[in-house]
Amino acid sequence: MKQRTLILIKPDGTEKNLIGEIIKRYEDAGLKVVELKMYKRAPDDIIGNHYPMDPDYLRSIGEKTIAAGQQVTSAEDQGRKVVTWLRKFITSAPLVAMVLEGEDAVVRARKITGFTDPSTADKGTIRGDLGTDSILEANQEERPVYNLIHASGNAEEAAHEIGLWFGAS
Repeated sequence: MKQRTLILIKPDGTEKNLIGEIIKRYEDAGLKVVELKMYKRAPDDIIGNHYPMDPDYLRSIGEKTIAAGQQVTSAEDQGRKVVTWLRKFITSAPLVAMVLEGEDAVVRARKITGFTDPSTADKGTIRGDLGTDSILEANQEERPVYNLIHASGNAEEAAHEIGLWFGAS
C-alpha cells in the first residue's frame, strides 16, 4: 500500500552535513521525497505539538530509558525530562523536514532509519552506520539521544506529523 511518512533530520544530522547521505539512503531504498523544508529554527508551536506533554507519550519515551537499562522512579517523569531536552535540542540548529512516499513507507523508512538508540541499531541502518550516541550516555548527560533522525512510528502518527510540519495535504 502506498503511504506517506515524515522524516526529520535533526540538528545533529544537519550540523554533521549528513542531509544528502540520509536522503540518498531513503531514495536508494525506493522511497520518494515528495515534500521538503529546511528550517533555520523549528517553530515552537510545531515542536510543542510534535513532542507533546501527553502522559501516554511521556510514559512511552520514559520506557525507552528503562529498556536501555537505566532505573527511574517514574517512566512518565523520565519522559517529561527527555521531551524537555528534545524540545530544546530540536530548536538549537537547522532541521530538515521531509515527506517520503512509497509502498509501506512508514515501515520501510523506520527499517532504514534503525533503532532509536544508535549504539544498538543494526549496521546498514542510518543510525547504526552514522550514529555514535546511546540512550544511557544521553540520560547521564541530561540531554536527548543524538540519533540524527525522527521517523514517524505508524500511519496515524505520520498523518498527524505531516499535518504539523506541512499543513493539510
